[in-house]
Amino acid sequence: MEVSLGIALKLTAVGNSTGVILPKEILAGMKAGKGDTVYLTETPDGYLMTPYDERFVRQVEAAEGFMRKYRDVLRELAK
Repeated sequence: MEVSLGIALKLTAVGNSTGVILPKEILAGMKAGKGDTVYLTETPDGYLMTPYDERFVRQVEAAEGFMRKYRDVLRELAK
């Protein structure tokens, strides 16, 4: 794994809020673009910005487990 020295980002005013502008290389690496939603998660090492919602991923995994467990019941209900 390659170690990055980091990239300095400047905070800027956006209306009554404060925002940060991400360079296109960063967005490309995240597979995100204008209008997409990104999620900021607090970790023991700081903050992690990601283009997907970890809570949603956990919900989908739970649903998949439920569907596997009750596959036969769901198949019967679908008839």
